[in-house]
Amino acid sequence: MKQILSLGFCLLFLALCHAEPSASTASNRPAITDSDKVGGFALGCQAYSFRENTLFEAIDKTKACGGKVIEIYTWQKLSPGTGNVEVNANLSDANIKLIREKLDAAGIKLVNAYVGNANFVKGSKDEKSPRKVFEWARKMGLRGLTGEPPEDQLDIIEKLAKEYDIQFCLHNHKKEPEKPEYKNWDPHYTLSLIKNRDHHIGACVDTGHLVRSGIKPVEALKILQGRVLFVHLKDMNEWGPKAMDQPYGTGVSDIKAILNELKRQNFNGHISIEYENTTDHLLDDIKKCVDYVRAEGPKS
Repeated sequence: MKQILSLGFCLLFLALCHAEPSASTASNRPAITDSDKVGGFALGCQAYSFRENTLFEAIDKTKACGGKVIEIYTWQKLSPGTGNVEVNANLSDANIKLIREKLDAAGIKLVNAYVGNANFVKGSKDEKSPRKVFEWARKMGLRGLTGEPPEDQLDIIEKLAKEYDIQFCLHNHKKEPEKPEYKNWDPHYTLSLIKNRDHHIGACVDTGHLVRSGIKPVEALKILQGRVLFVHLKDMNEWGPKAMDQPYGTGVSDIKAILNELKRQNFNGHISIEYENTTDHLLDDIKKCVDYVRAEGPKS
């Protein structure tokens, strides 16, 4: 009898060792440490700043600017050597491996991906498409996803975010009077969608689009306190829909006050520097943004 029991325990142990990991435990995401921070924040670039380049080139440029982390977006070309392959949930395991090797070689941490709403269909109750993007995020080692899905998809997204232990953030673009159905520009509306949901669901606050919508970024952060998971940090040259990006500390966004407010809220997400307008001195501008956070970020 003892031999039978011993054999049973051995078989059970072997089965557990070889079992497929669950979605939440199979993550290979890298930890964010103090060495990945600038001025007290995990700081880097949104790859969209380098949209005229491939992701591999964006990783190199992020490093050259002094960034420590990178947020990617779907639809960017992968690398100079992979032709028309784009970064999205259809990436092969081999190409995902190439990305991870590139990140490791550059010393840059991958934190998040902007996925828009392509995988989230209004009125759909099918988890297949949303699950595909969460499974891709797990393979990529992402901490979170950012998008603007239809409101009726949030129950499915919340379920998957909890299952995969991957955050999902609602992003804001600017107010568009000709599109009254678009409400994500309003932090009160965003809060109404997320305030009663699991902590995996939050807001990715884009300070540039707030300024374009006539909203003070610090006030929006206060409205969303406790639910701000990621930030697209931008300093703008003016208030209004035509505002353009410029180096931190030189515009109207009040970057120092934003950094202080994030510190007050014990914000522990990442900050992405994102330039939407093109400029001949893009790298220099982004370097100035990194230097500003290093100098002006809260020290304690």
